[in-house]
Amino acid sequence: MGFSASKTDVSLFYYSADGCQVFLLVYVDDIIMMGSNATLISTLLGRLATAFKIRDLGKPRFFLGIETVDTKDGMILSQRRYMTDLLNCAGMVDCKQLAMPASTTQAVTSSDEPFDNPTQYRRIVGALQLVKRVLRYIKGTLDYGLRLSSFPTAFIHAYSDSDWTSCPIDRKNTSGYAVFLGTNLISWLSRKQRTVARSST
Repeated sequence: MGFSASKTDVSLFYYSADGCQVFLLVYVDDIIMMGSNATLISTLLGRLATAFKIRDLGKPRFFLGIETVDTKDGMILSQRRYMTDLLNCAGMVDCKQLAMPASTTQAVTSSDEPFDNPTQYRRIVGALQLVKRVLRYIKGTLDYGLRLSSFPTAFIHAYSDSDWTSCPIDRKNTSGYAVFLGTNLISWLSRKQRTVARSST
C-alpha cells in the first residue's frame, strides 16, 4: 500500500505523499496509526480494511499498558493504571510515597558467601526493604508521564552525566543520557558502565 519499513524499528512503517506523513506501529494484532492528515489516514484505514479484518477504535486511550492523556499542546503517556495494579498486587496502595527508588545515604554492600537457600530467598524477596522502597517510589510517581507536544523545529540536543565511581564494590561509574527532539524526550538510558573509567569525557 506504499508503506516503507523503518530501519530502526521493525514494528514501525511510514507512508509519505504530497508532503503528508502517516506512521503505522504494529504490535501483534494491535495497531496505532497517526499522521499529519486525517483524510489520508481514513483512506489508508479503508485500504487496510479491504485486506484485513480491522476495527477502528478511534483515538488511542490505552495501548500496551500505556495510557494517553490529551493536553492542549499534545499528549502525555502515562502508566498510572499499570502502577496502580502493581501496588494493589503488593497490598501497598496506602503506603507512604518516596521521591527516590533507592537510598542515597546507604552504600551498597556485598557478601562473599552466596545465599545457602535460594528458594527461601526468592520466597521472602517481596518483604525486602528495597522492594518496598521501589513500590513506595511507584506510589509517589503515579501522576508522572512522558509529555509529547508539537514543536516548530526538529532541533536535537542531548545531555549526559556520570557519578564518578560511586559503586564501592567494583568502582564503576553509573552514567546516563537524555536526548530531546525539540521539547520531547525521545531517548534515555541510565546504567552502570562495563569498565572502570576515570575520565569524565
